[in-house]
Amino acid sequence: MPDAERTQERLDNIRTVQPIVSALRTISLGSWQAALNRLRGLQTYTNRLQTILLLLAPHLPTQRWGWLPFSIGRKVRPAQESGRGVILIIGSERGLCGGFNDAVIDRAQTYYADHPQRELWVLGERIERAFSRDKQALTWSKNLATSALPSFSLAFDLTQRWLSAFEAEELDSVHVVYNAYQGVGRYEPTVAPLIPPEPPPTESTSDVGGQVIVETDPLSLYTQIVEQWAAIDLYTRLLDSAAAEHATRYQLMEGAAQNAERLIEDLTAELQAIRRQQITQEMQELATGAGLLSDDED
Repeated sequence: MPDAERTQERLDNIRTVQPIVSALRTISLGSWQAALNRLRGLQTYTNRLQTILLLLAPHLPTQRWGWLPFSIGRKVRPAQESGRGVILIIGSERGLCGGFNDAVIDRAQTYYADHPQRELWVLGERIERAFSRDKQALTWSKNLATSALPSFSLAFDLTQRWLSAFEAEELDSVHVVYNAYQGVGRYEPTVAPLIPPEPPPTESTSDVGGQVIVETDPLSLYTQIVEQWAAIDLYTRLLDSAAAEHATRYQLMEGAAQNAERLIEDLTAELQAIRRQQITQEMQELATGAGLLSDDED
């Protein structure tokens, strides 16, 4: 019967796709958990840097954190807003994550409309493709890894480049637009300032220990720590975006896997009903042919 053939074909197709969906679900779960684990490790490292900064603060020539002495002995201007800035947009390299990229694009477009003089930098092929489709010029773009989490070297190289431009008065600010992780399948399109860095306040240095002896140049040590702080800040945003992406993909693949199981059950039941009907009809035809039933009987 044609109905049985169509049902069997649909069932075979779903059974073929089901292992792929299950594999994507497993991969997404692993990447999601790996991003969260790495974020927890970063938090521990950030807390240690914060402790060092608090201990170092009394040894600096000034405790005003609003300026950044990246060149020893050089007076560096305070943070300004003259329009020379960068907007870094973090998206995904792969699809199957629902409206993840659309959400961050909409937030970036809204922010860019208020700051049209700033440069647009993009991480992720999906975002780059969307801007190219709309013929919107990008100053810089780079693909993300498809099979691994973003690397710290990427964050460090970018922040070093921006800090050098900031010190040379070629750049005033960098803002990051990304989807902040909020839980399974939940994220918040967010704009976060990155450059100039904002180290923690120095209100309570008594909580972190007693008198500290600094044997190296305090200003040089401070500079290196703040550079690390900026790189970790960006790396945290990258991992936060990755966690949101993979959690969203996991939720979608979990739903798809459950739907596939339900469809397999429904189609299997439907196919069995069709086959029972076929068997019943064949038995009736045999009984009729043997004279056990008259032709006018049901």
